[in-house]
Amino acid sequence: MKIKAYLKPQCGWSMGVRAIMDKHGLNYEDIDIINYPENYAEMVRKSGQPLSPCVEIDGIMLADVSGEEVESYLLSNDLVKVSEEATDVPTDRGCSDEEHEKMRQEQEESKPIRFF
Repeated sequence: MKIKAYLKPQCGWSMGVRAIMDKHGLNYEDIDIINYPENYAEMVRKSGQPLSPCVEIDGIMLADVSGEEVESYLLSNDLVKVSEEATDVPTDRGCSDEEHEKMRQEQEESKPIRFF
């Protein structure tokens, strides 16, 4: 299977997609759409819409999907077998307000300090 996942580095939805890939031991290309605008443009062009995550599996684009939806597609097309293995993050939701706040604080803390 050839899988290209258009994901944000820190996003509940994107982390859910990654968790499903890991749960089933799938090799996939993790494509950063935040830090590389050309990747975002490719995702929009291929999916026909601007929302993420998008996952392309053997040329079939799943647009604006959760990890749960990706797993459902994989199972219903006999691409993976049912696994009772748990994921370490939710696969059916975005980040909570608390998670967004933590990411904002981490981003502010990582900004370089300039002295003049």
